[in-house]
Amino acid sequence: MAREYVLQPYRDSVKLQIDYEAELNEAQLTAVTALPGPALVLAGAGSGKTRTLTYRVAYLLEQGVPADRILLLTFTNKAAKEMMGRVTDLIGHDMSDLWGGTFHSIGHRVLRRHAEELGFDRSFTIQDREDTKGLVNACIAEAEIDVKATRFPKPEVVADMGSLALNKQMTLREVIEERFPWFEHLSSQIENVVQRYAERKRLQGLMDFDDLLVLWLKLLKEHESVRELYQKRFQFVLVDEYQDTNQLQAELIDLLGERYKNVMVVGDDSQSIYSWRGANYENIIEFPERYPGAEVYKIETNYRSTPEILNLANAAIAANTRQFAKELSASRGPGEKPVLAVCSAANEQAAFVAQRALELREEGVELNDMAVLYRSHFHALELQLEFTRRNIPFSITSGIRFFEQAHIKDVTSYLKWIANPLDEQAFKRLVLMLPGVGGKTAFKLWSQFFGAHKDGTPLAETLQQCAAVPKKAKVPWAQFSATVSQLEAEPVAGDAGQMIELIVEAGYSDYVEANYDKAPQRLDDIEQLGVFARQYETLETFLAELALLTNVEAEQDRGEDDDEKMRLSTIHQAKGLEFKVVFVVMLCDGMFPSNRSLDSTEGEEEERRLFYVAITRAKDELYISYPMIRTVAGRGSDDMIQQPSRFLSELPDELIDEWKLSSFDPYRQDPF
Repeated sequence: MAREYVLQPYRDSVKLQIDYEAELNEAQLTAVTALPGPALVLAGAGSGKTRTLTYRVAYLLEQGVPADRILLLTFTNKAAKEMMGRVTDLIGHDMSDLWGGTFHSIGHRVLRRHAEELGFDRSFTIQDREDTKGLVNACIAEAEIDVKATRFPKPEVVADMGSLALNKQMTLREVIEERFPWFEHLSSQIENVVQRYAERKRLQGLMDFDDLLVLWLKLLKEHESVRELYQKRFQFVLVDEYQDTNQLQAELIDLLGERYKNVMVVGDDSQSIYSWRGANYENIIEFPERYPGAEVYKIETNYRSTPEILNLANAAIAANTRQFAKELSASRGPGEKPVLAVCSAANEQAAFVAQRALELREEGVELNDMAVLYRSHFHALELQLEFTRRNIPFSITSGIRFFEQAHIKDVTSYLKWIANPLDEQAFKRLVLMLPGVGGKTAFKLWSQFFGAHKDGTPLAETLQQCAAVPKKAKVPWAQFSATVSQLEAEPVAGDAGQMIELIVEAGYSDYVEANYDKAPQRLDDIEQLGVFARQYETLETFLAELALLTNVEAEQDRGEDDDEKMRLSTIHQAKGLEFKVVFVVMLCDGMFPSNRSLDSTEGEEEERRLFYVAITRAKDELYISYPMIRTVAGRGSDDMIQQPSRFLSELPDELIDEWKLSSFDPYRQDPF
């Protein structure tokens, strides 16, 4: 039997250009200079994850590994460019041979080379989201589905279903059951449309964003020669933000690293917060089992936050049972204890944040260095109003302020039109939601309504005189008229909170589920809008407040981009960012953690990780707060006492400075 004799490449002794010991801490150095083999690098918040990964690439290059034998996978183009640029600066030569980029960009690169193996021409076109929407819509029409009669989901919602199924490696029916249960009765029709969509793409030589990964994986699985080519090419596979990978991405990594097993993944299991978009927590937790013999490196020195903030973060995540044991330690000196502010209600919480932000501004902290973080978008409702009143400029990370969201504008259009029947724009927005009503028909209906309207005549009665209602809209028009009749009648009329509740009950919830993504979150927004509206005695007062708010928002949005603004953001959208001062609000059970998350241990633990992410965004000062009283939705309901978040009860008292708020009393004797 022939003996295998391995020829080792000859090279001179390695002369390192970089003084790794001087530029890295001990834990970073250990990971950067690790021997070949599978490795999991657990890099805690603010510990220099990017620095570690960058120096690892540089180290491999200095060890003689050719650049084209290294694959660096990231989640954003920005991260890829940043790392490649840093490596270039460290090494001092061009890095164009190194395969670095997002999963999708690398998938695109591979598919351009091997499209023929999958039956595609190399000149295939990549569809954007708008193109996808149009093609899915064509497939719905081809399947002869009466979208209005069946309340069939909008094309973009169908596309999201298909995308989630692909990325989670689940069946479409499983995704519908798990995420879109209100469409379960339409599962067969949705499957039909998604199948037609896939066939049309193939026939037209099209790929969408998901195909760049799905077809890349298919190529590797079904074509041995291609698989071996890339397994041999990529001697080292490096992955950033591994805790955010989905099932499909994990399979790609496993296949590409199968030959050499030199797979180094970098991430933080404590910052895994994206299960709702397909990320699989099991990927990082089970990495040592999937790669037997894998080394686990922990980088726990934090360069961002004070010891006091990190002590709180460590305590916050300690209750999670499924995690890698680690503890962040600070490189910085001591600072202020995190503050817990107990507020009477949401408006007092908003007043506290606004006042404290202005005080800090006077102390020299710029608004750009401050952020308010929250679990859900509606948690910032009172904050946006309070900041507007006090003329505190702010920006919303999502880019859309609460009252400018489509579903909020839909609902407020009902209120605006009931309050002012001559509001043409509000009327048209309402009728355009009906089947068979387009721009021209909406104008005809408005003309007929305007001509027939008389002061004092019930609006529902006037609606019945409109003759331009299309056949498809006859039944929905009758339902619309009935809803308007209820909104005009006592005791609902003039009570904005009750009106909003009735609008949802009368069928708008069905409209949201059929027409918008993230339907449950949007319905939560509307419920909280109703709660917010209950504090106003009249409909007119509520609408006036909204008008003031949206007008100021529009003025602010016309300002210069470099204007100083305070950041308002969901915690999900703030991941990866840092601020000198952070406020975390609405820490009430049922709000943070959210009610929906409490159905499972996994859901609660992800919410706790979300809390951990929020805390670790703060560099110098951290303020957490909750309102004790919450106005609840429902006719005749009273305010309810809220329980503080269970996450707060898990924190040792000695780690927090509790502030009890009180209103200013000019007649109170000064105790000093």
